[in-house]
This record gives sequence, structure tokens and C-alpha cells, in this order.
Amino acid sequence: MKGKTGSTCGADDSGGREWAIDVSHVVKRFRLARAGSVKTAIIDAVRRRPATTFTALDDVSLRVCRGETVGIVGENGAGKSTLLSIIAGTLHPTSGTVRTRGTVSSLLELGAGFHPDLTGRENVMLYGAIMGIPRATMRRRFDEIVEFAGLERFIDQPVRFYSSGMYVRLGFSVAVQVDPDILLVDEVLAVGDADFQRKCLEKMDEFRHAGKSMLLISHDIATIRRVSDRIAYLSHGRIEGLGDPAEISKTYLDDSIRANAAARRREWGTLDAQFTSAEFLDPAGGGPVSGIVLETSESRIRVRLRWNAVKRLDGPVVGFSLEEAESGRIVHGSNTQQAGLAMQPLDGAGGIELTLEIGSVQAGDYLLSFSLHNSDHSVNWHRLERCLLLRYRARKPWDGVCAMPATWSAPR
Repeated sequence: MKGKTGSTCGADDSGGREWAIDVSHVVKRFRLARAGSVKTAIIDAVRRRPATTFTALDDVSLRVCRGETVGIVGENGAGKSTLLSIIAGTLHPTSGTVRTRGTVSSLLELGAGFHPDLTGRENVMLYGAIMGIPRATMRRRFDEIVEFAGLERFIDQPVRFYSSGMYVRLGFSVAVQVDPDILLVDEVLAVGDADFQRKCLEKMDEFRHAGKSMLLISHDIATIRRVSDRIAYLSHGRIEGLGDPAEISKTYLDDSIRANAAARRREWGTLDAQFTSAEFLDPAGGGPVSGIVLETSESRIRVRLRWNAVKRLDGPVVGFSLEEAESGRIVHGSNTQQAGLAMQPLDGAGGIELTLEIGSVQAGDYLLSFSLHNSDHSVNWHRLERCLLLRYRARKPWDGVCAMPATWSAPR
């Protein structure tokens, strides 16, 4: 089920889909300690100065249906982990209510619930006891837990010797193998290796097909969009959006890119020559585009660079790179030297135009960086990083990272 505003879960199956998690008007405030001496603390208490508080969650309501997977996205400090901790019962709300139906298993932080002096085997059995699972049942599931985690050689070692990856593999394996009705997961895919991430995704698919409910946090937008029926966008303790994964994740990324664009921009170099402007030109052949953002479905973009050199500089090279705004991965980079363009020495004001064919990249948001350096790349006169934002909306949809010309022919 996907909706723009919320769930259609009813009280039971006769009134819609039965709910598994019901969060109603939850507020969570934390008291912030003031820096100071014991004397300051005593004076504050005597004078009854109000404590400074931080509102982590502000009137949050969310209902997750039975058999539904809801992803939670948002910036660091948005309240995502606090929300999951309240649902798991490890934190209590300041006000509001949280109800769950069925057994709840959670993996909220690295090594949570594990005793460092106990072995992996002992921690597995302890987790089962905390969950109220009979010891005989845990013994039957034990081999599956260890095999999924891939820790056969280390299961009898104290977990304080485990790496972060080993911690999360064992934690996730225990959390899913105890067969809960509700699974809460906080950033498990950020720690495991590629093979473990694949196994996690397969297990999540099994959960969905078995009618289990999941609530998970991840900064990996592609993954959370793939596994979620709906996505909740949390910002500054409030739900700013809830509904279709593609729509809500786009809203979150748009807000994130706008908020962080200025912070990600960086420039450095000797400044013997310096870019004075970098601007998009109208792809159709017109003049400059207003602002530093270009949104287009055209497969060709144009950029104009201008610079000023304070002295004569021989053998100049102008370069650029295009990177994914979300991941920071470089998609393509080149320069005038690689293109076979021999530039004249720099002396005073100058400029150049770049025409870039982008039709082979997937639709998305990209950041452009530029450099001005000497021919052997030993001296950077000026690097202007992530200064222009390209929002490319491909006209023809396709799957994958890049477009490859393909033709089909039917056998005769």
C-alpha cells in the first residue's frame, strides 16, 4: 500500500488493514545539562532556573500496517533513532502514546543488548531469554543464526573482540531469526559488507512475503526506496512527508541538497589564476541561466567559465568533474589537455565554454567542479568544487547507471 498522507490501517481487518504499530502524537524532550561547576548547579536549583530542553520529537503520529514496510529518512538529528527507540520501548515519550501488536525485535545501535564479556553464543541465548523465547527453541535456531551471521569460527569468543561488522552481523541475525512480528532496524546496511547486505535484503524480502511489519532507518536512499511500501520523512522532530517512496525520497533529497549545497562547495589553490565566474548557459543556445541550478531534460548542457590571471602562466589546463550529488561518486571528469586543446598562456582576464553531452547518465542530481592548473598537474591555481548543481531529468527511462545503445532483432 502506498499513499500520500498516511495509512488506511483500521482497528482490525474489517475496518481496513490491521495496524501493527500505532504512534499517536508523540513528543520526546531531553534535558540538556548546563556546563558549569557544582556551585552553578546548586544556584540554579535554589533559584529554580528552568532546565534547558531539546525537543527530539514534536507531535509525531504514524501508523504501520501489518505486513507493511515503512522506511524513515531524514538528516542527522532529525529524531529517527529516537522514534525507533520509543517504539522498541528503550525510551519513553514525554507525551503521546505508542502501541504495538505482536512481538517486537530491534537492532537499534551497534552491539545494543550484547554483554561485551559474554561470548557470541552466550549473547545469542541471552537475547532469546530477553525476548521470552524458550531455551530449547533458541537451541534449535542457533545454527541458523550463526550461519546467517557467518561467525562459526568466532561464536565462542567474547564479543568485545568482535569488529563492528561482526557485531552488526550477529545482531541482525539474532533479530530476524527469533521470528518477530515487528522488526525495527536502524542503519544495519551501513556497516555490513556487500555479501551481508545482500543477505539482509533477501531476509527483508522474506519478511515482507511472510506478512511481517518492518520499520527501518537508512541513509541509503536507493535501498530504502526499494524495500519500503511507504517512506516517512522526518525533519527537526516532525514528519514532513509520508507516502510514496519515490515522491517522499525525492522531497527529502531536494531539501538535503538545497541545505547542504553551500556547505559542500569548496575552493582552494595558489590563486595565481582564479575563476571569477562559473555559470550555466541556456542549452538551446541562449545566454546565462539565472542562479547556480539548472534543471533540464536536454541531453546537452553548456557552461561558461571566466578567470583572471595575476601574471603570465604557461601551459594552462582547464578541467571539470561531474559527481552524483547524493553519493559524491564521480561520474565523469576530463580536461582541455585530454581533449587535445592547446590553450594559450593565461595573462589577465579570459574564459572558455564547455559543452557536455549528458544523455548517457541516469536522471538525477549532479554537482559540477572545475579546476585551473598547469600542464603537469603539479600546481593548482584554482579549484572550484561543487559550485553548480545540475538536475537532469532524462526523457527516456531506463535501468542502471549509464545508457548503452542497444538494438533488438527478432529471429526469422
